[in-house]
Amino acid sequence: MKPWHHANMSAKRVRISLETDLLRRIDADPEVRRNGRSAFIRAAVETYLRARRRRAIDAQIATAYDECADQIL
Repeated sequence: MKPWHHANMSAKRVRISLETDLLRRIDADPEVRRNGRSAFIRAAVETYLRARRRRAIDAQIATAYDECADQIL
């Protein structure tokens, strides 16, 4: 079993297209050589989605602070 694959999670195969240069860069990564492309891409997607969610939360917090500041002033 690959390190990032969770035994209790079902997996679905998907087909994606990547530019040749990007695929070459992915395959050159030592982590990919250890754990495989699928694990690497899963981790990259998870990281991207967490960062995107964090940016959305940060934007909500900033908006809330701006609204509070407007009410105080």
